[in-house]
Parts: sequence; C-alpha cells; structure tokens
Amino acid sequence: MTSREIREAFLAFFNDKGHQIVPSAPVVIKNDPTLMFTNAGMNQFKDIFLGEAQALYPRVADTQRCLRVSGKHNDLEEVGIDTYHHTLFEMLGNWSFGDYFKKEAITWSWELLTEVYKLDKDRLYVTIFEGDPADGLPKDEEAYNFWSAIIAEDRILLGNKKDNFWEMGDIGPCGPCSEIHVDCRPDAERQTVDGRTLVNADHPQVIEIWNLVFMQFNRQKDGSLKPLPAKHVDTGMGFERLVRVIQGKASNYDTDVFRPIINYIAERAGVSYGANEQTDIAMRVMADHIRAISFTIADGQLPSNNKAGYVIRRILRRAVRYAYTFLHFKEPFLHELVPLLAKQFEGVFDELSAQQEFVQKVVLEEEQSFLRTLVTGVQRFENYIGNGDAKMIDGGFAFELYDTYGFPIDLTGLLAREKGWTVDMQGFQQALEAQKSRSRAATAVDTGDWVVLREEDQVDFVGYDQLTCHTEILKYRKISTKGVDQYQLVLAKTPFYAEGGGQMGDTGVLIVADTGEQLAITDTKKEHGLIVHFTPHLPTDLSATLVAKVDVAKRRETEGNHSATHLLHAALKQVLGTHVNQKGSLVNAEYLRFDFSHFAKVSEEELLQIERIVNAKIRENIPLKEERDVPFQQAVDAGVTALFGEKYGDRVRVITFDDQFSKELCGGTHVRATGQIGFFKIVAESAVAAGVRRIEAITGSRAEQFIYEQIDIVSKFKELLNNPKDFVKALSKVVDENSHLKKEIERTVAERALSLKQDLAAKVVPVNGVNFLAEKIDVPNADAVKTLAYALKGYVDNLFLVLGTVIGDKPGLTVVISDNLVSDRGWNAGVIVRELAREIQGGGGGQPFYATAGGKDASGLDRALAKAKSYVDDHTKVIKDDE
Repeated sequence: MTSREIREAFLAFFNDKGHQIVPSAPVVIKNDPTLMFTNAGMNQFKDIFLGEAQALYPRVADTQRCLRVSGKHNDLEEVGIDTYHHTLFEMLGNWSFGDYFKKEAITWSWELLTEVYKLDKDRLYVTIFEGDPADGLPKDEEAYNFWSAIIAEDRILLGNKKDNFWEMGDIGPCGPCSEIHVDCRPDAERQTVDGRTLVNADHPQVIEIWNLVFMQFNRQKDGSLKPLPAKHVDTGMGFERLVRVIQGKASNYDTDVFRPIINYIAERAGVSYGANEQTDIAMRVMADHIRAISFTIADGQLPSNNKAGYVIRRILRRAVRYAYTFLHFKEPFLHELVPLLAKQFEGVFDELSAQQEFVQKVVLEEEQSFLRTLVTGVQRFENYIGNGDAKMIDGGFAFELYDTYGFPIDLTGLLAREKGWTVDMQGFQQALEAQKSRSRAATAVDTGDWVVLREEDQVDFVGYDQLTCHTEILKYRKISTKGVDQYQLVLAKTPFYAEGGGQMGDTGVLIVADTGEQLAITDTKKEHGLIVHFTPHLPTDLSATLVAKVDVAKRRETEGNHSATHLLHAALKQVLGTHVNQKGSLVNAEYLRFDFSHFAKVSEEELLQIERIVNAKIRENIPLKEERDVPFQQAVDAGVTALFGEKYGDRVRVITFDDQFSKELCGGTHVRATGQIGFFKIVAESAVAAGVRRIEAITGSRAEQFIYEQIDIVSKFKELLNNPKDFVKALSKVVDENSHLKKEIERTVAERALSLKQDLAAKVVPVNGVNFLAEKIDVPNADAVKTLAYALKGYVDNLFLVLGTVIGDKPGLTVVISDNLVSDRGWNAGVIVRELAREIQGGGGGQPFYATAGGKDASGLDRALAKAKSYVDDHTKVIKDDE
C-alpha cells in the first residue's frame, strides 16, 4: 500500500464505524497559553476533555499535523541522526467523547491492523497499565480482559505509570493507556531473542505504533485524581511509523513519505543516499525539516527571533547548516523542496499548495539571510582562533555563536577539531542553562485549580449586543506571575470580548449589585473555549449577583479599528492584487496593525490609493451585515474570505461591509456602520518577514488628533520661516543652504586634518624596518581621523600607525598598516585594535589594513599607544632575530 492509500484506509475504516472525519487543526496553536504548537492529536479537543465545551459529534477521526520541537516533547537534536524521530509528523486518531470506551477501541484497533492492514499477528504485542499504589490505581483489568479475548496472554505486557498512564500535563485530563507494539526484526533474530523482552526498551525495530488512551481522570494541582464527568477515548497512531511497518522498511525515511524528497536532494547534491552516514543524516534532516518549516509557515507562523517564530527559524537553520556543511550547498536550496511537498499533500492538507509561492519565498529569504549569518559566524570563529593560543574555545563564546549566529554546538565543535582545538562544553552548558533559567523565570506562571461555585456547562457571551449585563461567577482560580497575584473568573454571562482574531480583550468593571463593590477587569482572554476575566481581587461575596460593564469608549475605538482592518484587507486586494492574504493583525483602542502577503514595498502612490478607497467606504456609511450561524462550507462557497491557520467550526460568523467589497469570517466586534470609523490614516508601512508587509493605521479620534498634530507642525515651520507664501519652496531653500554649509564645514575639517600630516610624518620613527607612529591627535570628528590616516598611509611607506582621539568625551583608536606589512608579516589591524581597545574599556574591528575601536575610559589612551609600541617592538624583533 502507498502512504496515501494507508491514510485513506484509516479514515474510511472509522467512517464506517460511525465517526465524523474532521480536518487537521493548524499546527500553530491559538487560545492556549500552555502550548506553542499542536504536539498531539488531542490538542484540538482539549476543551471537550476538560468539560469546557460540548462535542459536536460523539465520535470523530482525523489525521492531525503535529510538531514536537520544544518543551518535554523535544526531539529536535535526534531528528536525522536516527531513522524514526521527526519534527512534524501525522497522528492518525479516533476519538470517543463520552460514547464508546475500552472494548470498542481495543477491538477496532486489532481489526484495522490485522484485517485491513494485514499485519502479522505474531509480530504484535500490547501493553496495559499495571497500576500505581501512590495514585491508588489498580491494574487495568478491564483492558486486560478485552485484550485476552483477542491475543495470547503472553503477548499482553504490564506497563508502568511512565509508559502506560497518559497525562496532558502536570494538571488536566489523564488516564491509563494501552499501547500496541510491532516487532519488525528478521525472523532469524526473532527466534534468538523474544520480542516481548524488547518492548519499551528503545529497540529501533521493536516499536510502538498505536496508543489507546482511556481518559477517565482529571489531575488536580495537589496531585490528586478526580474522575471526569464522562469517559473518553483518545487514540494516536504515528502515520510515518505505520507506513514503515506496512511497507516493510527498516526506516521511516525509506518509505514513500520521505524518499521522493530524499532522492531529489541526493540528485541535486550529486551523492547517493546510503553511501555515507554524514550525507545520509544531512538528507534526512532536510527532508524532515522542510515539512515542519513549510506547514508552520502555511499555518501562519513566520520565522522570527521570538517564541514560536524562533523555534521555526532554528529548525530552518539546522537544515541549512547540514546542507551547507555536509552536502556543500553554498547557495539557497531548501525552498526548491516546497513544490514537491505541496504536490505530495494535495487533497490531504491543501493549505500548502494554496500558499506554495508564499511559503517558498519565505523559505528562500530565510535561507539567504542565514547563509550570510553563517559566513559571518565562521569569520568570527576564525578571528577568535587567530587571536588566541589556548587551544580551547571559551564556553561563553561558543554560546554566543549558538545564540546569536544560529550555530549548533556540534558545528562549533567540528570547526574546532579541524583546527586542533576543543570546546569548553561545561562553560557552554552553563551559559545555555542560565539562558533557559532566565526564560523560565520570565514566563513562569503558577496556576491554581479552578474553584467551582456553580455547575454550568455553557457561558453566555452577549457582548455583540450588550455592553452591560447581570451575571454570576461560575468558577475562579488564583494565578501568580513574577510574584504578583491575580484571579481569573469565569462568568455565567458576559459582555466582555475575549482576545482573539487579533482583537485585544475588553476591560471594564464588575459591580456587586447589592453593595456597589467594584472589581476592575484588566483583561479578557479565551482559554480552551472559556472566556476568562482577569481581576486583581475577588468580591467579598462570591455568590453575589454582579453587573458586568465593558469600558464603552475603549470598545468603540477598538471596533472602529477592527472594522477598518476588513476594509483595508479588501482595499489591498483591489490595489495590489488578489494574492494579498492576511498574515496577522493587532486591533486595540489605540491603533490597528495589519500584516499581509506581498513581495514588494507598497509605494507611496499605492498607499494613498488604499487610503482613499477605505475612506470612501467609510463615507458611504455602509451598514454592517452580520450573520452569526452560517454553515462553514456555505460561507466559503459564497466567496467569504477565510484565513489560513485559523481553526473554524462547522458554524461560523460572517461579517460583510458591502457584498461586493468585504466579506470575512470573523468573531470580533464591529461598528454598526462604516461611518462610525470616522477617518482612516496609514501611519507606517514596513517589512515584517520575507514576503510579508505590515501596515499600521489609526482611525476615529486618534486619526483626528494625528491630523491636528501634523497641521501644528507645519504651522510652526511656517513661523520659523516667517510665513512665506510658498512654504515648500522656502523650506527647500533652507535645506539646500544647510547642505552647502555642511559641505563647507567638511572641507574645512578635512583641510585641517591634512595640515597635520606633515607634523605627524615628522614624528615617524623606524623600528626594525617598520615606520612606526603612535600619537594622540585633536580632530573634530571620525571622518577627519579617517582622512588623515589614509593620507599618512599613502605618504609613508612600511607604516604602522596608531592614532588616539577623544571626540565628544568618547575615546577612540585607529590602526593603519601598510599593505605590504599585512601581506608579508601577516599583521591584522582588526585583531590589533581589539587588543589595544581593552585599555580604554572598548572594542572594535575592521579590515587587516584599517580598523577602529571605541571605548569608555579616555585615561587608557596612553596605555593603548604604549602597548602598540610594545607590539611592534616584539614582532619586529622576532623577525630581525630570524634574519
């Protein structure tokens, strides 16, 4: 069977068993502060397991894109080294939400594996939970009895809590699980060693392929287990491993999931897969990583230096580094793999083929950027080696290469070994751990258990229609961030909009109806489908009736900005082209920020045209058309704009401003008519990432204030110019005059600097065949120093020149070395100036013949000049002695 047939057979099997087939959720997670990426198939159903949302279907099945590269599921450094770890992988899963339980899950898994996929029963083993006295949990006899009716009892193995009790995290839904393992070893080896002894022993050919999780508990903060209101089934089968087993391969990378891409890489690199371990690893790394990179970009996460974006950038750079080092791709290559991947997943995950050009462009520009960084990092490494003789790379420097230049530590080690050096790994690990500790401390949140006051399943959001309502607290919990305590509340009914879709959450107050006691609501967010309100304090009476009031002024300004983003999106498509798609947004009461796909800077003329279209639509005062319960497919078929990377339900909300202009799926709040926006003004346009531009704009009162400020600035300029009739002409004249005067000053300064040439040349002294000068000079700026230094270099042969300056209270050093001394004696001005700069508490660098440094301690200039003299004395003496 091909991989496509294997996937289709899984979905068809469970469809026949009454399961609704649902699409994969985006790999980039939103509305869950505990996760960056979808790392398990159950993530999109988390709120159902927590009892915070109702399941639309009692049974579902899917194939889910997952990414495991951070946190406790961090396999990144193993990927490519072995033959079965991956960054992005597919997880085939079937789910029951309070419907069937252990019997059906066990029976159907065996039926699928042995009757549909025709796996050899003699190669299969299963594990069940052996129990755990500490948690008061007995052996899972129920699962054991169901399995014993299917498989020989000597193939049912007991597993401990680590292997056979699945937990979402430190707190949350959990339960015993039953794993299915397959022994892929040759028959001769199987006869020698019993496969049951190799289960869960990390044997590369005796592997787990399916995990059946029986969720029946909720782990509390104190570690205790509380039964869930309903029992659920959560299964996960690694697609890549399953394909390997069915296709009879020794490695996941030998299957048709990966080999087409590996074969393409091998052909382009001019190597054979299987011929060399190092090149094989490099090809596996690239074939795996391009999947993670491409799908996360398609799902809306661009590479960056922060959080999830940094993870993706790190994966991409690891792939480029392997391509550069072991396959000798010195030019961008990874982006060439995107079309192959898009074709492979057509009809499965169409998000990639729909955005192929965009994803390819982002990968290309990231490759180009990192290859430049890689060269810079190698140069810094070479400079470090050339400036020392300890034969040991400092751990702090190795960490700087890792953290700043994206060098994996093994690359630094490789470069070091080539030079006969070693790396201080202990120092590197200390620096790495210090950074992790800082990161953990910065993001650490201590979250308490929910205290339930009222058992209600549904929270009523009324904020589309009301900004005030009576309500009660359903549950609350305490959280602490950096030692500051606050509380999260879930209300039975709320007008507060929770942050989502780029729109910031509402703020306002809760008022105790009977006493007038007030609680500030500082933020509103969504977590696992719940609307969570943040407040510094709890009310005195937790059972009291409350009046929830949204900050009306702030909400109105936010709505104006949000509606303006819809008009802006439509205007961008009209002016720039239909390729424009939203890639992110931020909407609050102050301004709006809109990121979109486009491969060139938006010109001033285009920005003006976009502004005019938006403002024309505002003046039309187009009424809002809001549809709250539209079938998703019906909305898409009607031409409504849906955003890549968003997870939409079966029923969606459609926001329309003119059927022919702007129709989008959106859960945010909006103006009742476009006229309420007032006025739209773009204040900035910039690049965010490869192929992504950003527009920042303001509306309403902020736009009015901006216009008044601009008028005031122009008025003040006019006053300074004595209110000329032609303001632009008068200002241009001042600019021209200023430019002319600056050139005159620069000419005067240069002449003054050159006048010092003869005086300094007279102070040059010969030192063993080198003309040496180290002198402090008084010049007005750095350009004058450079002019003088080059003049002396051209005037005096065999020159070794060091000039010390103090410009604006800042000490500086300039080192100039004649070209013949650089080539014949190997002297390097950049290396020398860094050493001299230590005396002035500074640093610098430059070219071998010209380099500069700045510092903080002007009193060290004399020491630096004396050190320069010692350098020349020592190095020329060695040469003279040799002669």
